[in-house]
Amino acid sequence: MNDKQAYKTEINIETRYIVEQSEPEKERFVFTYTITIRNKGKNPARLLRRHWIITDGNGNVQEVKGDGVVGEQPYLKPGEGFRYTSGTVLPTPLGSMHGSYKMITDDGHEFEAAIPTFTLSIPNTLH
Repeated sequence: MNDKQAYKTEINIETRYIVEQSEPEKERFVFTYTITIRNKGKNPARLLRRHWIITDGNGNVQEVKGDGVVGEQPYLKPGEGFRYTSGTVLPTPLGSMHGSYKMITDDGHEFEAAIPTFTLSIPNTLH
């Protein structure tokens, strides 16, 4: 089955700068990101793996690959969602992340759920 609607996800992202854990004088900027992935398709699917591309403000790129997210491989029926929070440390006060999740349906069809690029930055202190 190659029906695009059968394998559709929606991904929402919220980010936060963690002042308490950051040490700007040591080039350590801590960010969290909360992701909600929702199965908008017609078939149940399991999130097998993640692939992140993290870019700091100097243009340095780090790739992270691994099984599941936060130690889980959530199984999502059509309409269901999964929300989790994770984090990353950058050497700059600005960066970005994007990537994908490898998903698999009950019938063995694998597909990529693209994670759109999002910005990690210290909030603007000017009002």
